[in-house]
Parts: sequence; structure tokens; C-alpha cells
Amino acid sequence: QVQLVESGGGSVQAGGSLRLSCSASGYTYSDYLMAWFRQAPGKERLRVATINNVGYTTYASFVKGRFTIFQDNAKNTLYLQMNSLKPEDTAMYYCAAGPRNSYYIGDFNYWGQGTQVTVST
Repeated sequence: QVQLVESGGGSVQAGGSLRLSCSASGYTYSDYLMAWFRQAPGKERLRVATINNVGYTTYASFVKGRFTIFQDNAKNTLYLQMNSLKPEDTAMYYCAAGPRNSYYIGDFNYWGQGTQVTVST
């Protein structure tokens, strides 16, 4: 049974930092592309960052230079370090896993339940 469990969300003031974690189980972690998505109320779910099995990363333009995606393959755990947070980063953040060629949101097979990030002014 595949499980992705996020943690680390919370409330922070603008300019602050948070680190999200996603613990994965039930599948061979290194076989999949891992990603973070986010969804603000009333808006579409957007891809934030991805990382593949050899550590190649991609970032959405709106987080580049502020967020860092990384993983610990030995622990089957994905992370998102978020620095210089802005109020517009407020959203539910989701961990996702999909085949190595995944790109669109529909390509990702497995999803966590989400963790809320709230950034205040």
C-alpha cells in the first residue's frame, strides 16, 4: 500500500522559513519522480518542484531561488526547504510521486494528504 505522508507545515511571518517533509512507503522510492505541488483556495494545483532518482531538480519560476527540493533516498523521504516566504506562498502543499517521465499533474500516481502553509504579513 503506497503512502505519502507530509509534515512540517504551519504558520510563519513573511520572510520566514519552513521545511516540509514527505515520508514515502509501499513502493520503490528511487523508481519514481518526486514532486511538491501546492494549491491555494479557489485556485488550481500547481507544480512547485520536482526531483528525480539521481537528484536532478526543477522549480517553478515563482519559487526559484527561495525553495529547495531534496531527498534522503535511504530514508525514503522528500523535503522542501522554503525560505524568504511570501504571503502568496500560502497554500496546501502536497507531495506526489509518478513515473520518471511525469510532467503534468495527471501523470502523478500517488499523492499525500497535504500540509497547510500560511504566511502572514
